[in-house]
Amino acid sequence: MSVETATKRRLPGARVLRSGHVIVWWVEVIAVGIFYVVYSTIRNSNNASPDTAYDNARRLIDWQQTLQINVEQTLQEWALKSESLIIVCNYFYGSLHFAVTIGAAAFLFHRFPDDYPRFRNTLGVGTALALIGFTLFPLMPPRLLDCYLSGMNSKECFVDGNQPTTTTYGFVDTLARDPAIWSFNSGAMSKLSNQFAAMPSVHCAWALWCAAVFVPRVRRLWAKILAASYPVLTVVVIVLTANHYLLDAVGGFLALGLGWVIAHRFTRAGRDVIALPT
Repeated sequence: MSVETATKRRLPGARVLRSGHVIVWWVEVIAVGIFYVVYSTIRNSNNASPDTAYDNARRLIDWQQTLQINVEQTLQEWALKSESLIIVCNYFYGSLHFAVTIGAAAFLFHRFPDDYPRFRNTLGVGTALALIGFTLFPLMPPRLLDCYLSGMNSKECFVDGNQPTTTTYGFVDTLARDPAIWSFNSGAMSKLSNQFAAMPSVHCAWALWCAAVFVPRVRRLWAKILAASYPVLTVVVIVLTANHYLLDAVGGFLALGLGWVIAHRFTRAGRDVIALPT
């Protein structure tokens, strides 16, 4: 046993994996926090041109029309008839992707620690890959299309009662119009958030990751059904709130899938048994 491994085993909160590797919960929290700060900084520092983001949106809409899946506006128009439904979607979109993902990570660490490193790395790689999409394909979300055509920027649209004068697409920014925890136009969020980081949908990538964590590991049938439904509901919510197109969800699932392939190939912690000297 190396001195480093022996030292880690003595740290409070340490878990020894079957491979001999050691993970420590508070070290994981710090590492994930640093990763998310770096990810957010890179994501939000990408100042894409609104013209480019709009052109990409038009291109993606054309692809969806070809695939006959350009249904976002029809679905949101139906959902807007129920304020309660929209408010539920707003809270779902604004909070669950953090809460459920953190819960899934904690669940893995405490109940299935040998699986934790591979799933942690999958989420990290998939999220990092999303940055490539944000950089190479800046995309204007549906909620901003009419703002752009009206000559309004994302910080002006729906602020203090401002409404787009052009309604070519008819999408509504539900987070700005109806009560929610936050909106993209509120406070610091309007200054920090890269609103053209829509492809791929990280919400959907994280939701599928949570389902992959919970479905094979929870025992109750209702819990398995709920976990399996989570990514499906996430796709519905990102559409009804006009934050994403359907193909954004596909992009998110593909990013996570590639993250899984890479993590499965290179992660050794928790998998390979190391023969320790006696």
